Amino acid sequence: MKVNLHIIRNIKYYLSVSIILVVLSIVVFFAKGLNYGIDFTGGNLFQLKYNDKKITLTEINENLDKLSEKLPQVNSNSRKVQISEDGTVILRVPELKEEDKKEVLNSLQELGAFNLDKEDKVGASIGDDLKKSAIYSLGIGAILIVLYITLRFEFSFAIGGILSLLHDIIIAVGFIALMGYEVDTPFIAAILTILGYSINDTIVIYDRIRENLKRRHTKNWTLENCMDESVNQTAIRSLNTSITTLFSVIALLIFGGASLKTFIMTLLIGILAGTYSSIFIATPIVYLLNKRKGNNMEDMFKDDDDEKHGGKRVEKILV
Repeated sequence: MKVNLHIIRNIKYYLSVSIILVVLSIVVFFAKGLNYGIDFTGGNLFQLKYNDKKITLTEINENLDKLSEKLPQVNSNSRKVQISEDGTVILRVPELKEEDKKEVLNSLQELGAFNLDKEDKVGASIGDDLKKSAIYSLGIGAILIVLYITLRFEFSFAIGGILSLLHDIIIAVGFIALMGYEVDTPFIAAILTILGYSINDTIVIYDRIRENLKRRHTKNWTLENCMDESVNQTAIRSLNTSITTLFSVIALLIFGGASLKTFIMTLLIGILAGTYSSIFIATPIVYLLNKRKGNNMEDMFKDDDDEKHGGKRVEKILV
C-alpha cells in the first residue's frame, strides 16, 4: 500500500503549519515557563512510620488527594510517596510553610498514630550542574547526528534532520508549558526518547531518497518527483510505526497513573510531532536547501554501488 502525498507541491502549507506551531510553543514557553517539580526545585521530606497498622500506598494517596483540595502543593502531580517493606513512609512535596507542614501531618494522622522519624528540607536532585551537563550532552549529540548524517548522506540532509528534531522538542516542551504539567526527571527521559524516535524515522526516509536519486535517470523523474516518490514509499511504514507506538503510550496514559502524566504526554506529543516532521519537514528542507544552490542532486550519490557490481544495480531492501 502506498499513499500519494504531494510534499513538494504543498511545501509552503506544511512548513507554514510547523512554523506557526513552533512560534506558538516558544511564546507559551517564555510567557508561562515550565512548572518545575521537586526534582528541580527541592522541597520538604517527611519520613514516618505508623504504629498500629500497616498503611498502604492507596490509603495515603487518597488521604493526600483530599488534602490537595485545600493545599494544592500536595496534589498527585507534585508529591512523591514511597513505602518501604518495613512500613516506613517517605513523602516528598514542594516546599511548604510551617502551618502547611502541620496540615500535612494532621491529615496523615487521620490514618493512625505514627512516629515522625525525619522532617527535612531537601535540595533539588537535579541541580544546576546536572542541567548544564544535560544541555552539553544534547549539544554534543546534535553535533554527532550532524556528522553521522553528513557522512552517510550530505550536509543538507543533516540540516533537515536537526531542524526536524528541534521542531519536535520545541512543540513538545511548549505543550507541557501550556498545560502546566510538572516537569520532573522522567520528562528528560521523554525528550531523549523523542530524539531517538524522530531521527530514526527521518533516516529511513533519507535512505529511500538516496536510493531513488541513484536511479532517477532511469525513471525520468524530476527532483520534485523523486522527493515525493521517496516519501510516498515510506510514509505508510512511518505511520504504522507511530500508530503502534501510540497504542502503548495511550495504554500508559489510561493505566499509568497521575505520576506518569508528564512523561506520557511529552511522549505522545513528541511522537505526533516527530511523525509529521519526518514526512513533511525533513524532506522539504533538504529540497529547499539544494534548490537554493541550484543543485538538482543528480550526482550527489554516485557512489561505488554500480561500479562494484559491474554496472548492475543492486536493490536494497528497506526495513
